Amino acid sequence: TPLSLSLPVSSISTQGDGKTFEQLRQECLQKKKLFEDPDFPACDSSLYYSQSVPINFEWKRPGELCENPEFIVGGADRTDICQGALGDCWLLAAIASLTLHKETLARVVPNDQGFDRSYAGIFHFQFWQHNRWLDVVVDDRLPAVRNRLVLLHSASNNEFWSALLEKAYAKLNGSYESLKGGSTLEAMEDFTGGVGETYETKSAPTDLFNIMKKAYDRGSMMGCSIDITSSAESEAQTASGLVKGHAYSITGLEEVNYRGKKVKLIRIRNPWGQVEWNGAWSDESREWNVIDSSEKKRILQNSMDDGEFWMEFEDFKANYDKIEICNLTPDSLTDETKRKWEVNMFEGNWIRGSTAGGCRNFIDTFWTNPQFKLTLLHADDNNDKCSVVIALMQKNRRALRKEGLDLQTIGFALYEAPADEDHLGKDFFRYNGSKARSKTYINVREISERFTLPPGNYLLVPTTFQPHDEADFIIRIFSERAAGTMEMGNTVDADLPDPPMPSLPEEETDEEKGLRRMFEKIAGSDQAISAMELQQVLNGVLSRRREIKFDGLSLNTCHSIINLMDVDNSGQLEFQEFKVFWEKMKKWIMLFISYDTDRSGKMSSYELRIALKAAGMHLNTKLLQLLGLRFADENYDIDFDDYLTCIIRLENMFSEYQGTFLLLSMNV
Repeated sequence: TPLSLSLPVSSISTQGDGKTFEQLRQECLQKKKLFEDPDFPACDSSLYYSQSVPINFEWKRPGELCENPEFIVGGADRTDICQGALGDCWLLAAIASLTLHKETLARVVPNDQGFDRSYAGIFHFQFWQHNRWLDVVVDDRLPAVRNRLVLLHSASNNEFWSALLEKAYAKLNGSYESLKGGSTLEAMEDFTGGVGETYETKSAPTDLFNIMKKAYDRGSMMGCSIDITSSAESEAQTASGLVKGHAYSITGLEEVNYRGKKVKLIRIRNPWGQVEWNGAWSDESREWNVIDSSEKKRILQNSMDDGEFWMEFEDFKANYDKIEICNLTPDSLTDETKRKWEVNMFEGNWIRGSTAGGCRNFIDTFWTNPQFKLTLLHADDNNDKCSVVIALMQKNRRALRKEGLDLQTIGFALYEAPADEDHLGKDFFRYNGSKARSKTYINVREISERFTLPPGNYLLVPTTFQPHDEADFIIRIFSERAAGTMEMGNTVDADLPDPPMPSLPEEETDEEKGLRRMFEKIAGSDQAISAMELQQVLNGVLSRRREIKFDGLSLNTCHSIINLMDVDNSGQLEFQEFKVFWEKMKKWIMLFISYDTDRSGKMSSYELRIALKAAGMHLNTKLLQLLGLRFADENYDIDFDDYLTCIIRLENMFSEYQGTFLLLSMNV
């Protein structure tokens, strides 16, 4: 089942000792000692993980840098965000956008802290990570050179909320260096729990205005920018009053009646506060004199030379190149928000040897990837199609950089799902094309796409590009109307055949007579064989099978066989028990050979799901991942001994489970 996204969502303390911000602050106040964070110490490793620190930093508290430090001076705004020596402008742009959404800002930057009587050298911030809001505590020791902050800082020398926010985000991701390079949308999502979309205005869908209007009505954060062709163009002003390579915020969308027709307008804000568009529909343009005076008053009531201006939507598309939308989840929105997304979410893993099947190019393993069913029941309002945004995010990769791991190349595909099918196999994907997919495979934290689909059942397959690449992921599905979702391959059950009735000696086949002679020769006078004797029998028989590659069955495997077949609990096998086992064994051998597709004498661990299904056992994805980790070798193969151990232990498990269930039902 998908994880529920409830409202409101409380935050979880991330501190190693489990203590909350308030508990830690009170402890410090009682001891009259400033907080020193043991989880993110004031040392070089908190700054850089790949190199020695290039500058001679000193860690200084705000009170050591100025006389009257304050947390926020005159309200948090974009002038509080000045870039330092770290390449994290993507984070700064997101913080600047955050300051325009005061309620969202108040969640990320709680207002219960400062440099007043409750000051104890401790501050906290809240970030969204993988369906959880985390409360991140930091001390206020900041990296400085010659008593000046050298990373993110405010234009006001005595204001510190933005520098402390950057430190908390660095702690969340492992170090300051981990913040080098990123997307503004990545930080926007961590500030809101939303999901990002990017549009190129020159190749956008025809209903782009409607997409943006709905996003605005939902309280989404939106930004836009003009591309630059060289660094010399950065922050360069055009003749029409727009600035290249500069992050703008989108603050409104309207339709007005103008000379007998509807005109689409968009309101944009330049965070600089003054430089504005001077073309059609700008503040003093003549177009405003033609429209109805009440409509003009309603739309322009807050307008002044403050960096905010209106443009016709077609002029906007002609002048701007990129739009970024951060769609907000219900827990990010206020009750006054006009529209809200329906959200479903799953967590999963790509594990090599079992569920890391790679993209559709690798058809032999593609089907082993995790699969999710999406049921779109109701079309959008005034439409016969369903709007859905699918976002695939890989987890914790920025924090894993210090271990030499970076972002995997990811994407997804959407198929029309057949009814009443569980995890779909190789043949389905061989003969059915996708109905929709991510535009590309790319090494970003999250890839998202918007689709317009007819109501129906769909199968979503998230993948890495190459097979065997591992990562944890989450999938979020945003829909206009409620949608049904479920993870495929969740069944755990067995349909095992009843053992055959014992046959009289005179009714035995020639094969059975040969087995009896061999059994009696080894068993001796007690006419039963132990685990060690069983090992001798089976190794003798199986060593003649050239199509099976193994170094002999282990004693552990033979103990498992006796546990499965020993009906009278003697700890040994009598001939009838051995004969029943041999019938099972023949079937298991045939299955092993049939799934040894390259005739190597081993079976690919990716084939384990379908081999077990043919043996009457259905396992869910988690169990298959564990079996792959336990039994697969470095080439993702399983030899016959491990295959046999696996299948016998599973049959033991299902036999005990069914026996327990039968006893419980008899007691009822």
